[in-house]
Amino acid sequence: FTNPAFSAIILLSEVLQMLEIEDRYYSMVEICKYLGISRDTALKWIANKNMPAHKVGKKWMFKVSEIDAWVNSGQSEEE
Repeated sequence: FTNPAFSAIILLSEVLQMLEIEDRYYSMVEICKYLGISRDTALKWIANKNMPAHKVGKKWMFKVSEIDAWVNSGQSEEE
């Protein structure tokens, strides 16, 4: 016997877990590969175009959801 409501809750829980994994912090190497840019370009965009980035110790880290929102806002476009 399977309760449909219970099955829906389990499915929702699994989807939320996948979203959390998808929105983990990416390293500089990973975000450059994701965007198809060089490290130098990423550093310039952080400094000059307000690319969302978080400094953790000496490393830059990036949330993909923040990067996607930034790209979709048009802030990453060439001037």
